[in-house]
Amino acid sequence: MSRIASCFSKLADQQRKALIPYITAGDPQPDVTVPLMHALVQAGADLIEVGVPFSDPMADGPVIQAACERALIHHTSLHDVLEMVREFRSDDTQTPVILMGYLNPVEVWGYEGFASAAAAAGVDGVLTVDMPPEEAGELASAFRDQGIDAIFLLAPTSSNERMDIISKSASGFVYYVSFKGVTGANRLDVDAVSDKLVEVRKHTKLPVGVGFGIRDPESAASVAKIADAVVVGSALVGRIADLADQPEAIPPALAETLSGMRRAIDAIAD
Repeated sequence: MSRIASCFSKLADQQRKALIPYITAGDPQPDVTVPLMHALVQAGADLIEVGVPFSDPMADGPVIQAACERALIHHTSLHDVLEMVREFRSDDTQTPVILMGYLNPVEVWGYEGFASAAAAAGVDGVLTVDMPPEEAGELASAFRDQGIDAIFLLAPTSSNERMDIISKSASGFVYYVSFKGVTGANRLDVDAVSDKLVEVRKHTKLPVGVGFGIRDPESAASVAKIADAVVVGSALVGRIADLADQPEAIPPALAETLSGMRRAIDAIAD
């Protein structure tokens, strides 16, 4: 059983929901990333999603675009990101780590070579935003060979046919995007998400995580009532931007923000 599957299984036994924070590797500088990952785990993260900086992050709004720009000032590459995961793994062998990024750096590396290096570094899952499942056979096969979960996005506009395709290709969990548009917008409609998740669960038995639009403990708790996992990104990355000139303050500040969400999520089971 993969680390991701094991994590969700344990949470289900405990009747708890997963909290998945997103950060961009190398933001605002490379030496912050690994301490920040550890701080997020201490604050209640069950899995961690690490963004791979890219020059044209088309699925992301201005907050995460700016994070990529800050990371790229330091020339943070896909190789560097794997080294960060490897360093994190030297102290944490349990918390699943998911890479989220775009296809171009993976294609440049080569599917098999990247999958092998990612597995050796301790990566558990990869979400390649601009790789449609219909074209992901070769990449997904390379991931399977290395025990890496291939994670795909579902959207409010996803048809039954597309949900079937993704359910056959995905592993680990399915990531449901709560609204049409880019990351960082504030348009969360929990009732609409709830209705769509009823349809999504007809097509997959994998856990379903919901991201986009989760900004505070209240929105995190409301999503946790209907989803298996809550993914929070722009709210955290925005705090990093606020503290970019105080890098030592970033891990405790984000830990405080995340712990509030953790408490709110756990409270729904009480």
